[in-house]
Amino acid sequence: MNEYIEQVDEKWREDFAKLVAVVESNLPEGFERTMQYDMISFVVPLRTYPKGYHCTPNTPLPFISLAAQKRHVSLYHMGIYADDALLSWFQEEYAKCVPTKLNMGKSCIRFTNTKNIPYDLIGELVSKITPEEWITKYEGELNK
Repeated sequence: MNEYIEQVDEKWREDFAKLVAVVESNLPEGFERTMQYDMISFVVPLRTYPKGYHCTPNTPLPFISLAAQKRHVSLYHMGIYADDALLSWFQEEYAKCVPTKLNMGKSCIRFTNTKNIPYDLIGELVSKITPEEWITKYEGELNK
């Protein structure tokens, strides 16, 4: 996984490495760092959730992934995709601490200017859901 960081474009590398460290240091215990979908990912391991991801059952349940792409750094957070209250909280807090408009898709937060990454807010965001809570939310979404 450190090879991934070493291959990140120099203009993103330091900020990307800091983002990875912030996520890793703020995640509740039980998530595991791995490479998934060609990104640095934090997952619920199969030993904790043997059912795995419904699309590919032998794959650990994804939660957060980080990627450095050509035009931006991305943080994919499945919790904000599945939890409307968490999404609203994040959008409101982001607007309070970042001078630029939030650039995001359903689960993807894109940072085109890494000087505006709100590391403290990201740390708080990733700390809000435990693996057990994520499994419960995930299974609830599957059963809708």
